[in-house]
This record gives sequence, structure tokens and C-alpha cells, in this order.
Amino acid sequence: MRRSATKIICPAGMVVGVLAPTAGTAAAATPHSLYAPSAMVLTIGRGESAATATVERAVTLTCNPTAGGTHPNAEAACADLERAQGRPALTLNDDPDRVCPHIYAPVTLTADGVWEGNRVSYEQTFPNSCVADSRVTTLLDF
Repeated sequence: MRRSATKIICPAGMVVGVLAPTAGTAAAATPHSLYAPSAMVLTIGRGESAATATVERAVTLTCNPTAGGTHPNAEAACADLERAQGRPALTLNDDPDRVCPHIYAPVTLTADGVWEGNRVSYEQTFPNSCVADSRVTTLLDF
């Protein structure tokens, strides 16, 4: 009995030993995509931080392989991010001529996702919507 069990187990072990490495190689050789992912969720909220803000608007933005998502101007928003190398803070304008009221009604903008496969997490709070509007570019204009 022992001898027959060994005869059955040995060939089965050899088959598993031969097929297991080739199965892993075949799966690793087939890429899921030729592009590193670039997709974000962008939000505008009322409040002093993303944790406490009430989200008023939110959109999705996908940039690779093509611009898309629910952002109203996805192509221009992706171009903003491309120029800023995926860093949303670098897409902001600085308009010193804009006059805004000194009313404190905080607005928080966020961008969370990935840019060319790297994690992106951005949050910035402005004193009010006038100041926020004066700083945003196409990326956060939705």
C-alpha cells in the first residue's frame, strides 16, 4: 500500500512542479496596460478641512491613456496636470490684482488618486470661494 501511494504522489508532484513556474511566467508576461494609471477624484467642499467639509461638487478625471471622466473639460485639466508633473498645487494661479471680500467662509479643494502610477493626495483650504476661484485653473474649475 505504501509503495502504490508513493508511485501516485511522486508523478503528481512532478507535474505540479513543472506547471507551477510556467503558469506564473505566463501571467507575468501579459501586461494589464501599456500606460501607468493617471486618474483622480477632485472635490470642492465647504469647511476648514477635507475631513470636516461638506462636499458640494465632485468629479473624476482620467488622463491615461485618454482624457475622460466626469470633469467638464478633461483634456485641459489633464494638460494642466501634465505641465505640473502631476502635482495639483502647481496648477494654481496667483492673481494679485483680484479683490475679494474679507469674509471667512472656508472652501477646501482636494485631489486624490494616482499620476503615472504614483499616489497623489492634495488638499488646500481658501478663506472663501472668491479667493479659491481666483487661484484655480481648469483642473479645479468644475
